[in-house]
Amino acid sequence: MAYRTFITRILEEKNAQYEAEVHHQKSLVLENIRAQEEERKRIAVMIHDDVGNRLNILSLWLNNLDTKGDELIRKNIAAQMSSLIDAARTISHSLYPVNLESVGLVLYIEELMANLSNRINISLNVSPKYKKKNIFIEVQLYRIIQEFTTNVLKHSEATRVWIYIKDNPDNLSVVISDNGKSFEYEAVKKGMGIKNIESRVKSMNAAHKWKNILNKGSRLIIKIPYPNESSYQDSPD
Repeated sequence: MAYRTFITRILEEKNAQYEAEVHHQKSLVLENIRAQEEERKRIAVMIHDDVGNRLNILSLWLNNLDTKGDELIRKNIAAQMSSLIDAARTISHSLYPVNLESVGLVLYIEELMANLSNRINISLNVSPKYKKKNIFIEVQLYRIIQEFTTNVLKHSEATRVWIYIKDNPDNLSVVISDNGKSFEYEAVKKGMGIKNIESRVKSMNAAHKWKNILNKGSRLIIKIPYPNESSYQDSPD
């Protein structure tokens, strides 16, 4: 009996140590992502609000100039200014979804779809019961969708992407799939694309599963438990 008690205590201590280490690792991942997002947000807001606004003001001034014989120069400068404004907006958007908090996840995904419409067909299906989530959750979901579509465009040769978002009684389900050539998970799991997606999944305490069929497409299934969402109420992002 004494030996059994001793062994049981050792096992319990080891389990406790393992759980503490897992919790510590999750905390490190979460803090790392929070820090990254905060820095991205700072730079994106600076580009969006400062550089973008200054370029817009310069563009307005340029359009009001009386250039007379220098019309060709004015047009060239205006074209370059327009390109710079678009570039500043694109950089800001890629760094951090600055307006996501005000417009919401669904509209931001629709904007992404519109921007990619000339490259791939993306469809979005959101359950009517969907309610706006904590900004940290919505930013991570947007980043995952953005990363998934980027990987599809780079590697999969897909023509379609499907996004499903559904509020369930105890979790939020998100399914992203494509009809491309897919990939073998073990061969690419160390790549930055997969790592970025899975790090963001972990930061939400969510469960996920990849379902890939070579030459038929890839599917990512994510389930985010509602009870854990409250832990992000004080998150800066």
